[in-house]
Amino acid sequence: MAYRESARAAEPVARMNDLPDEDGKPLTCVDLFSGAGGFSLAARQLGLHVRAAVESDPWACKTYHRNLIKGRRNLVPKLYEEDIQELDPKNILEEVFSDGAECDLVLGGPPCQGFSVHRINDAGKDDERNGLIHRYFDYVRVLRPKVFVMENVPGILWPRHSEYLDAFKREALLADYAVLDAAVLDARDYGVPQKRKRVFIVGVREGVSFPLAWSPPATHSKAAGKGLKAWSCASVAFCRAPKGDSNNKHMQHSADLVAIFEATPKNGGSRSQSGRRLPCHEEHDGHKDVYGRIDPRKPGPTMTTACVNPSKGRFVHPTQNHGITVRQAARLQSFPDSYVFEGGLMAAAKQVGNAVPVLLGKAVLRAVSRHLS
Repeated sequence: MAYRESARAAEPVARMNDLPDEDGKPLTCVDLFSGAGGFSLAARQLGLHVRAAVESDPWACKTYHRNLIKGRRNLVPKLYEEDIQELDPKNILEEVFSDGAECDLVLGGPPCQGFSVHRINDAGKDDERNGLIHRYFDYVRVLRPKVFVMENVPGILWPRHSEYLDAFKREALLADYAVLDAAVLDARDYGVPQKRKRVFIVGVREGVSFPLAWSPPATHSKAAGKGLKAWSCASVAFCRAPKGDSNNKHMQHSADLVAIFEATPKNGGSRSQSGRRLPCHEEHDGHKDVYGRIDPRKPGPTMTTACVNPSKGRFVHPTQNHGITVRQAARLQSFPDSYVFEGGLMAAAKQVGNAVPVLLGKAVLRAVSRHLS
């Protein structure tokens, strides 16, 4: 099947669907490690009130402010542009919930590099960032939400990281929270045009009614049928960008690398098919996805913090001879085209790769919110 770039806009984001609590008020939440705001945007689109967000990366903060705070009058989050290790969670309780409102949800995805499945042997086992899941719980302990939702990579469930997760569960138990079985969700199953598995760990405060089987039912599958739609393909990312889009940028490559891309078959071709062979390939020919083209007929590859760099994965445009743009990567993360990422090319790509895909975030929060409502 031939692929041609389309002028059609990317799939529209669903309209807001308010999910109030039993008193008719929006559920309140705090977004920790908020990054550029993928989880917060998902919450907003569902009508939840994100009262506060915490993020230390300056460019991610600028992106969050531009898209989720600037020019808004209602349900505006307070962004704490601080190191979460240094910020006292009591500040949020006193400043954001001074009206006596209860915190319904604490969200967040602590940095996951130490738990990454790409780490070999015991690499990452003692990564200092692994301990940030405990800092996450410091905020839960103070804010006392009805439910907390923590997002991470599947590697957090590996036996070699059990000491961190076991300690986390003990902390929760001592604070009167029950930690439910972790749900491993594939973004493809919720309309995201990307293969991306993530773990969601939910904890419920004592006295709050909540089902053990909480995870959202899939809405998509490999093939349509039985009430499910077919997986969304990466082709939705490669329609024409909006005029003047500051995120419609890709890396500039050397003439030699452009020649390699020209020799790589379109729509899913790999480096090995281009004829390129480096000395290191004589001893080790792994990482076969690097310098590969995205196949627009399938869900895209997992977007990482280096998603615009072809040397880091299958991040070459399906038909053009360069890496994908920030906008195309953002579409694969199900961000709307109106969402602008601040900073240079690599800073913006880092924000995109770190984000919770918006449609996946909505599926999780919709399930959790309905049980709370």
